[in-house]
Amino acid sequence: MNHGSQVTFTVNGRMHSVEIDNRTTLLDALREHLHLTGTKKGCDHGQCGACTVIVDGRRINSCLTLAVMHDGDDIMTIEGLGQPGELHPMQAAFVKHDGFQCGYCTSGQICSSVAVLEEIAANIPSHVTADLTAQATITPDEIRERMSGNICRCGAYSNILDAITEVAETPT
Repeated sequence: MNHGSQVTFTVNGRMHSVEIDNRTTLLDALREHLHLTGTKKGCDHGQCGACTVIVDGRRINSCLTLAVMHDGDDIMTIEGLGQPGELHPMQAAFVKHDGFQCGYCTSGQICSSVAVLEEIAANIPSHVTADLTAQATITPDEIRERMSGNICRCGAYSNILDAITEVAETPT
């Protein structure tokens, strides 16, 4: 009995085609088949956010979705955001504000942070958005609510908040 499928997706700007077991999570496909180990397997239950990646502009927990569900999708992992010497602004802000501490949750935190700012810019409300008819604004409460699915066991939350706020306030 064949349990495999050919899946093609674009990861960090490069197209990849892999033969995988239909039960393979997107996280395992990225780590084991494409050898992109920046995305971490934390709880493997979608509760910690260490596995967060950006798929077609939306952040998702890659441990909770099957790779076959993303055939044709555009996926961004931490490896695609920046490079040594040319960090993404969010990566640079995390370094500047010591938002990485032990580093295990950092890739998921950074991917979520990038997506949070895109959500706010696209005027997508959260549970704490005060006025659903006005442009969403970047406030500590908005950032905390939107980042609540990402856990940092080192407790770098205030530093992460500072990093996100700095990037949000930097003109593009």
